[in-house]
Amino acid sequence: MGSHAVPNADLDAIDEAYDRKSWHGTNLRGSLRGVTAEEALWRPAPGRHNIFELTLHCAYWKYVVWRKLTGAKRGSFPVKGSNFFAAPDKLSEDGWKLAVELLWTMHLEMRAAIAGASAEKLSDTKMQVMLRGIAAHDLYHAGQIQLLKRLQSGAV
Repeated sequence: MGSHAVPNADLDAIDEAYDRKSWHGTNLRGSLRGVTAEEALWRPAPGRHNIFELTLHCAYWKYVVWRKLTGAKRGSFPVKGSNFFAAPDKLSEDGWKLAVELLWTMHLEMRAAIAGASAEKLSDTKMQVMLRGIAAHDLYHAGQIQLLKRLQSGAV
């Protein structure tokens, strides 16, 4: 491993949680496959998050990891706000597609920052927690999204 090599286990876990085949079942990207704009806005109850909000939330936290690795300043996330973003009352299919594409873009940018980071930066205890955490975060919300899809279909 060179000075910019990331341990395979970190990226493997992040990839499996987001878009690679793994033993645990549906990953985050797979949980969004086939979801329509209408389904993305559905809520199981007032005050509960919907798939649209979870998608932007996941994109935001990938941005946070990217920012921590690159030293970029706060405030450059493409959507105004932080953490959880309120869903619109109406969402076009194009608007929904843009939200999913934002998640993909933030994932690729975060992944590139991890792959290009120094071994010293990656070995920092806080960074190790963040790298493990972003993979767990994707899987946690993938499970939520799978449950929301089942709830709205009446399959639960």
